[in-house]
Amino acid sequence: MIELLRKRRSIRVYEDRKIEPEKIEILKEALLRSPSSRNRNPWEFIFVDNKELLKKLSKSKEHGSEFLEDAALGIIVCGDEKQSDVWIEDCSIASILVQTVAQSMDMGSCWIQIRNRMHNKNTSSEAYIQDLFNIPKTMKVESVISIGYPAEKKAGVPKEKLQLNKIKMNCW
Repeated sequence: MIELLRKRRSIRVYEDRKIEPEKIEILKEALLRSPSSRNRNPWEFIFVDNKELLKKLSKSKEHGSEFLEDAALGIIVCGDEKQSDVWIEDCSIASILVQTVAQSMDMGSCWIQIRNRMHNKNTSSEAYIQDLFNIPKTMKVESVISIGYPAEKKAGVPKEKLQLNKIKMNCW
């Protein structure tokens, strides 16, 4: 696992290549195996592989989502705030786990933050996605994860560049 983390980088450029159905099933399983507080499982996921829908989804934010248009897959990560007071944390855990599993299968990914972001000056990114995908207003949209085969190479962050000063031992 540490080797995956050492190589992990956000990938925003993808090959024009579909993800094999068996790998899609593994990504689904990874999400559904994600831990959640008190086993509430407040998350729901929408897998988007339709190119026209990915193009529309890529416009969900003013900046930072346009590369989704070229991804093979977008996963919309939603949470039910009435089901759990820590739905954000549970959705975040699921999001990073699916990214790690994608990387283990030689795919790249990138987290696209949706909660508290804007589609334009009048509409939130969440409202835009809720309308586009008929998501009930009671479901919150935390993130979208883009996944595909990388068309860019990025080296992992060298150990020497890790912010070791962020780690404290026994007290601040």
